[in-house]
Amino acid sequence: MNLFKIVAVIPLFVILLIFYNVMAFLGINLGFNAEILFSMPLPSGGELSLNWSSIFILLGVFTLYIEIIKSTNTGTTTIVEHVLSLVVFIACLMELMLVEFASNSTFLIITLMSLLDVAAGFNITIASARRDFTMGGG
Repeated sequence: MNLFKIVAVIPLFVILLIFYNVMAFLGINLGFNAEILFSMPLPSGGELSLNWSSIFILLGVFTLYIEIIKSTNTGTTTIVEHVLSLVVFIACLMELMLVEFASNSTFLIITLMSLLDVAAGFNITIASARRDFTMGGG
């Protein structure tokens, strides 16, 4: 199995979930009140400051974009990927409710992105399958 097929089946939110857990186990503060990693001045005179929370949310948005693009494919691998995405969402939800270091707004946003991935994936796949069926039925 080549790398592209593996990436097509594995939900990328699982990588984000693993990365979050590793960082939390290492004791890094992942909440919105975490220390600033770096800042850069903006032409407006303001300053853009990023901490781990901001970085995780940015990674989540990028991951969601890739997952939505992946869900436009049709086939058996897409169905498997949607089911695995649902498992990842359930894992995120359980961790949010049961694990203390995940009880923050950053992880809530990541969990909601995972839910959006599941919902959008199923909706896009059903809509494209319906379109294919209608066009093929002529």
